Amino acid sequence: MTPEETEAELERLHGAGFAWALACCGRRREDAQDVLQTSYLKILDGRAQFAGRSSFKTFLFGVIRRTSSETRRRNAWRGLLLGEWTRWKESPAPSIAPEDRLTVHAAFARLPRRQRQVLALVFSMGMTVEEAAATLSISVGSARVHYDRGKRRLAGLIGAKERA
Repeated sequence: MTPEETEAELERLHGAGFAWALACCGRRREDAQDVLQTSYLKILDGRAQFAGRSSFKTFLFGVIRRTSSETRRRNAWRGLLLGEWTRWKESPAPSIAPEDRLTVHAAFARLPRRQRQVLALVFSMGMTVEEAAATLSISVGSARVHYDRGKRRLAGLIGAKERA
């Protein structure tokens, strides 16, 4: 892929990439902007190279996820060294009715991290389970298990809230 083609793809996927960066950064806009910029720099300067084994979108989302994890670890260590703990929470960007948003957000936050990640990639980012697996660097079987368990647990949590 030429540098011009790479830049065109980054520009085309910018909105989806920013949405994924937000999800990876606990919906903190400034952190997501930093993670996305760092991800772009890694791609453009060659530290992260697209090998064509997946779609460019899957590659980009994987770079964003890894960059977010690196940033989270760096901030956690910095916080520990300074006596402060920087807490990041991953959450979805749901497109639901406003009155249901809090219920779904609270239920989603109670899911294990990997289930949240797989569900966010599939539902919010429009990826297949296979693409989500590649993005998260896990096996397709593992992604399918997290996807299925996450959907069932989310439905149970939302249903329990509605019955209460």
